[in-house]
Amino acid sequence: MKIKLFKRIGLISLFTMAAVLSSLAQVNKAQPAEGPFKPTDESFKQYQYPEWFRDAKFGIWAHWGPQAVPRQGDWYAKKMYMNQSWDWGKNAFSDKPDEDYTYHVAHYGHPSKFGYKDIIPLWKAEKWDPEKLMSLYKKVGAKYFVSMGTHHDDFFLWDSKIHRWNAVKMGPKKDVVGLWQKAAKKEGLRFGVSEHLGASYTWFQTARGADKTGPMAGVPYDGNDEQYADLYHPKAAANDNGWLTNNPENQKNWLACITELIDMYHPDLLYSDSQMPFGDIGRTMISHLYNQDMEKNGGKLQAVYTCKQPSKGMWVQDVERGALDSISPFPWQTDTSIGDWFYRTGQKYMTGTEVIQMLVDIVSKNGNLLLNVVQTPEGDLEPDVMTILNEIAGWTPANSEGIYGTRPWKVYGEGPTTAKSQEKGQFGGVKDVRAYGATDIRFTTKGETLYAFCMTKPTGEVKITSLGKKSKLNSKAIASVQMLGSNEKLVWHQQDDALVINKPTTLPDWQVLTFKVDFKK
Repeated sequence: MKIKLFKRIGLISLFTMAAVLSSLAQVNKAQPAEGPFKPTDESFKQYQYPEWFRDAKFGIWAHWGPQAVPRQGDWYAKKMYMNQSWDWGKNAFSDKPDEDYTYHVAHYGHPSKFGYKDIIPLWKAEKWDPEKLMSLYKKVGAKYFVSMGTHHDDFFLWDSKIHRWNAVKMGPKKDVVGLWQKAAKKEGLRFGVSEHLGASYTWFQTARGADKTGPMAGVPYDGNDEQYADLYHPKAAANDNGWLTNNPENQKNWLACITELIDMYHPDLLYSDSQMPFGDIGRTMISHLYNQDMEKNGGKLQAVYTCKQPSKGMWVQDVERGALDSISPFPWQTDTSIGDWFYRTGQKYMTGTEVIQMLVDIVSKNGNLLLNVVQTPEGDLEPDVMTILNEIAGWTPANSEGIYGTRPWKVYGEGPTTAKSQEKGQFGGVKDVRAYGATDIRFTTKGETLYAFCMTKPTGEVKITSLGKKSKLNSKAIASVQMLGSNEKLVWHQQDDALVINKPTTLPDWQVLTFKVDFKK
């Protein structure tokens, strides 16, 4: 028995060592593409935002993977190891276990015996139909689609040659990124991938802990077993505890993995769940993304890189769970979800109207909306989610003229929600889902045409002060006003202090109304 056990341990160690050596070989092999972009901020200043992204305005994201399996929402892979929960108010650990830890122990057993590595095989994605979903997302109005590449759980959704913990070798045993990309191309949508790996090296260190209290106190979790170090990462130094690792070897590993992702799929968009990662290493990745994209497109740059850092024109700034409070000179993006990031039983979702209002507000400020549509672990959508998408799909055909291909006007809007004291977003900017009234107006333009969005159905006449005859914002006489999605001839008057539109006799089913305003030549 001891000899057999020794052989088994030896084989496991050899397998793990082979995986590590393969990873190191890929790290050393990664070579950036040659081209006009160098890994410097000065070089990035030549970046020109692709028109496809500026015109697209709306993307849908599949923030999906093994962490959906327990149906407990975001960050399960981390929190299932937290015998002491984190008190965000006090910025310290509490004396109570995290609810995901409690759930895990009750449903799967103690994480010393049943860890995240054992959750991964339970993700089968047996109801996932990427072509059917992509057809639906196109109908809803998405112009680009983003697949998760890897979350902080260090599980790759692509056919990685570096990392054995991937969806082709484990779980659904499918190239999730590749199948999403194929479906997106079939529907004519641009395709992107998101990477959350930069934070994984420190985020996942909870797997290397042990209970502080209770009957299992001191018993190491499965992340301490070195045969799984390529999933849970090497043990971090005491001072390596920020959102992004400061370990140079981890940073090199990140670069190799994301370079592999870029080179295998050549995405139109790449998202990092952080600021630009790792200084010059991050710049090397960005320059490679841009240069290889130019090779792919005959010298024309079509790639977009987005991260959570002001862009200064070098990339696209991303704002999570929030929106900018004014028109940005550079295109930007909000990323948010209709509910929790991963599937959670009984969660509350946004309404379709709230998504539409958010989209209009963001577009009026020169931004795009990337919306996570929550999938079940099996890969389909539950009825509540379908209701939301169908509401958006009902609004889009009639009103899309005022969204796609538009640019900001002189101001993004008027009304109470443009006041300086706006409620803050979760991670910056102003709140993405907000309470709008009938006097809240948003603007977009296309050529000489102005679009004015009434953010909720009016109870009386619509009054737009920015379009009065004596407004400082408008010096042109109005020639016509039309409500999109209606053939009704509107009654309107351009007064000194406002454009006044009588309440239409018949209002559409949707809440957000779009008025198309043309001016006299």
